[in-house]
Amino acid sequence: MRRALFPGSFDPLTLGHYDIIKRGVTLFDELVIAIGINADKQYMFSLEDRINFIEEAFKDEPKIKVTTYKGMTVDFCKKIDANFILRGLRNPADFEFEKAIAHTNRKLSEIETVFLLTSSGKSYISSSIVRDVIRNGGDYTGLVPDTVVAKQ
Repeated sequence: MRRALFPGSFDPLTLGHYDIIKRGVTLFDELVIAIGINADKQYMFSLEDRINFIEEAFKDEPKIKVTTYKGMTVDFCKKIDANFILRGLRNPADFEFEKAIAHTNRKLSEIETVFLLTSSGKSYISSSIVRDVIRNGGDYTGLVPDTVVAKQ
């Protein structure tokens, strides 16, 4: 089975994430969307909300599983028998950052990282921008799936 892990905080799930997931699920037998838990980080949305955003957005996609994890991503990949990590790239800065992580992960394990470029028109969207728009009362509906809009 070709199982991939798509890790992130998904605070919140954006249309950029959605794009990568919809395209990534066609490449693998199973795509595990894993919400990383970092006790030192302040999140805008609860873990339960973030899980619900993803589960609702992909409720009709049987190849997608949603879970949470703590610790190193490569260790979690080994635990769930995932041979690939899926990552989205928005710009050259993302590539440089993700490349270093991918090389480190490859050094620590046999896990390959697969990069997908975000679709045009979505490369400017990030969770931090969405959170800033929400905090300031802006219209964020064109930046997130309907499952996130319904929560607000």
